Amino acid sequence: MALVVADRIKETSTTSGTGTLTLAGASAGFRSFADIGNGNTTYYSIVDSNAGTWEVGIGTYTSSGTTLSRDTVLSNSSGTTAKINFSANSKDVFVTYPAAKSVHEDASDVAYAQHLAAANGIFLSNQTISTSMTFPTGYDGISGKNSTIASGITVTVPSGQTWTIV
Repeated sequence: MALVVADRIKETSTTSGTGTLTLAGASAGFRSFADIGNGNTTYYSIVDSNAGTWEVGIGTYTSSGTTLSRDTVLSNSSGTTAKINFSANSKDVFVTYPAAKSVHEDASDVAYAQHLAAANGIFLSNQTISTSMTFPTGYDGISGKNSTIASGITVTVPSGQTWTIV
């Protein structure tokens, strides 16, 4: 299904362990994950304030049982990409826009990808590339025509992949 990001989606859960969360309904002033749509994926964050643990990832909402699976962990309070083994404490579960997935504009209104060699591909926009990099296997890249490569820096595009300058 589709990746859906929506504003003001927040519920709670007391599910423990590393598996799928059962959601307990919208928090006051927020909307429920039902707005994401059955079978759709979304970026999520889980925060257990009592234990000081958190996780950010990509999950799938299922309306039957009102659950959110934890498909891919992007970051967590342990500094890894493993699922946090949450306790049965009440946790806030909400839709977020992870920094690792963001594309935004800098102060000069130039589009900028948070991670040039992100696991989901390459996007370089009208900027100076100042760190040597290799495109991830299986991903192509695209850059604005005003992109430059700093002296002594290399950009490696694996065989069979492309880097298009537009």
